[in-house]
Amino acid sequence: MLDHVGLHVSGYERSREFYRKVLTPLGATLVMEISEEQTGDGAHAGFGVDGRPTFWIGTSQHGASVGPVHIAFSAPDRGAVDDFYLAAIAAGAKDNGPPGLRPHYHEHYYGAFVLDPDGHNIEAVCHRPE
Repeated sequence: MLDHVGLHVSGYERSREFYRKVLTPLGATLVMEISEEQTGDGAHAGFGVDGRPTFWIGTSQHGASVGPVHIAFSAPDRGAVDDFYLAAIAAGAKDNGPPGLRPHYHEHYYGAFVLDPDGHNIEAVCHRPE
């Protein structure tokens, strides 16, 4: 249903490097960057898999506020959830729920939650039984 999602950040370079480190265990890379000159607004970075940017971060010169949001990234297995969490903590994220089963969602829901540099609740989740 969704083609891509964008997240407003307060520090472009800081957040770009944070997400570069955090999304690597999930198989995502920095696919492209769009400059302020190209957008007529702020700089933007698109991350994705197989060369297609589906998760964007960016700044705005038009005073868009940074409000906390929740984004969950799909992980191929539980090990990738663990690696995501460790990479996020090493990159300066705050713990918001260590890797583990969350059976209140469903029997095999294995997730980890961190707060990014702007306080966004970022999750990696695997729905597969392990």
